[in-house]
Amino acid sequence: MRPVIPYVTAALLFGLGVYGVLRRRNAVLVLMAVELMLNAVNLVLVTADTTVKAALPHSGQVFALFVIVLAAAEIGVGLAIVLQLYRLRASVTVDDVPLAEPAPAVAAGPASGRPDAEGAVR
Repeated sequence: MRPVIPYVTAALLFGLGVYGVLRRRNAVLVLMAVELMLNAVNLVLVTADTTVKAALPHSGQVFALFVIVLAAAEIGVGLAIVLQLYRLRASVTVDDVPLAEPAPAVAAGPASGRPDAEGAVR
């Protein structure tokens, strides 16, 4: 069997997934693009398992099952994060997500380290 067609298909799927991750602004579509990339990896694993005689039989299929479990966990956690983001911001665009904590507000007035009129040290 010549594995050219499955490998080319997997490369196209993976490339489409990378394009989706880099280009999309909606978080749900980014998760779908990641799933597309994971399915491309599954196709490569199963194709390599059927064409290459490895020391361990069916090792590619076992790794594909692990990737499927990883994808299910990723979707569960990812959708929970996206839903919480939608509840907080009413939008799921990736560009609007702050990546750093906001800086804390500095108290007004001089902080000299001397006690004030009430005896509190500032």
